[in-house]
Amino acid sequence: MTAKHVVVIGAGFAGISAATHLADKGYTVTLLEKNTTPGGRARKFSTEGFVFDMGPSWYWMPDVFDNYFGSFGKKVSDYYDLIRLDPSYAVIYGENNRLDIPADLQAFRAMLEEIETGASAQLDKFLDQAAYKYQVGIHDLVKKPSRSLLEFARLSLLRDLFRMDIFQSMSSHVRKFFKDDRIIRLMEFPVLFLGETAEKIPALYSLMNYADIALGTWYPRGGMHQIIEGMVSLAEEKGVVFRYQAPVKSINVREGKAVSVTLETGEELTADVVVAGADYHHVDAHLLDEKYRNYSPAYWDKRTLAPSSLLFYLGVNKRLKNLLHHNLFFDEPLGPHADAIYTNPRWPEKPLFYASVPSVTDPTVAPAGMENLFLLIPLAPNLPDEEEIREKYYDIVMDRLEFLTGQKIREHVIFKKSYAHTDFIRDYNAFKGNAYGLANTLTQTAILKPSLKSKKVSNLYYTGQLTVPGPGVPPSLISGGVVANEVEKEHKM
Repeated sequence: MTAKHVVVIGAGFAGISAATHLADKGYTVTLLEKNTTPGGRARKFSTEGFVFDMGPSWYWMPDVFDNYFGSFGKKVSDYYDLIRLDPSYAVIYGENNRLDIPADLQAFRAMLEEIETGASAQLDKFLDQAAYKYQVGIHDLVKKPSRSLLEFARLSLLRDLFRMDIFQSMSSHVRKFFKDDRIIRLMEFPVLFLGETAEKIPALYSLMNYADIALGTWYPRGGMHQIIEGMVSLAEEKGVVFRYQAPVKSINVREGKAVSVTLETGEELTADVVVAGADYHHVDAHLLDEKYRNYSPAYWDKRTLAPSSLLFYLGVNKRLKNLLHHNLFFDEPLGPHADAIYTNPRWPEKPLFYASVPSVTDPTVAPAGMENLFLLIPLAPNLPDEEEIREKYYDIVMDRLEFLTGQKIREHVIFKKSYAHTDFIRDYNAFKGNAYGLANTLTQTAILKPSLKSKKVSNLYYTGQLTVPGPGVPPSLISGGVVANEVEKEHKM
């Protein structure tokens, strides 16, 4: 019997994951990628001896990666070497006011106790709850396709949902345990990955604190793209065929079934199943005829998106001081910046920002005696991002970076590239130029996210950061496995 042919669109984490799981189940899989290399937002580029990861830079939840490769009888170490960072990262609150976050839990407890009497005992209680949420959330809830409320009807799961604090905000939850502003900001920081303020993110996501504090911050030697290279190697071993520079023009539907995919070159590929790992909005609104779309323009415009970003990739011709691998600059109040992202979208007056210097850990990503510097400013989606605006914010950030670290940097920059909204749209067809997908608010959780299955096309599925389980690298890995299981249930070999 001839194996069914699945066409997967988009070679990001979710697309590669879905393709590999499906190939492992016996399907013939072709993976189409519009860019010249795999990885989606996790692509890399090299120039003048510098190797830059273009997107994700944090390696959290190592068990998710272990489980991914383990599901195929492999180990992470078969593909890349992991380094645990210690300190995990630095938080800079102002001049001569910073915390270097130790990897050791007891050292972390001692640091909090020094800041606030009783905070170490409160941390134990906080982490006990967070560990429970992590176990249930990451090893149960996120693996549900969220196509029906019945998936959550199990009595024990209903009890779990109440214990998971889904109706309490992260902000109020943190403040039950801690009083010091520095600790509060530290505990609220991980939800920035989820695309909303701590006031609007459910306290369920204190599971991110467990991932941060208990499981640690890691780095794959050679850069985050090593994960992609490992995934591609495994996918090809399973028989997945990758086709690059293959942008899709349309998904062709007859009688409620996708029968083929047409590339922009005019080539047509027949398909028994189509899995869209590309931007959900782009696929739904631009690759399908209107009558086959899941959602209206009004629906999409009402979605709360996670932020976009302005990124700078910098090559520096000297070694830098007073910077770790990861550095969070919280030297300005979060409120005005958050307002500029979520409430009154605009370019912020005094942005918070993040700096990554992977060459501190890994000398292979920069020439000898030099540094690889990555800067990120979170921004509202759908903003104008002309070169003059980018340059203005480059100067704002560099002024503060130089002042707070006590060194000249700008005059030592020998390579510079910026990346923002229009680049996300050009390279990934990102809806409104978003960088992280949909915000994980309560009204955009589980069955309230865009569905992983088309409502009108019987063999069309979606995977990635705009559907379940949500944004981020580990959820995207899981998303690919979830959709592969749904395909197997409904389109058996």
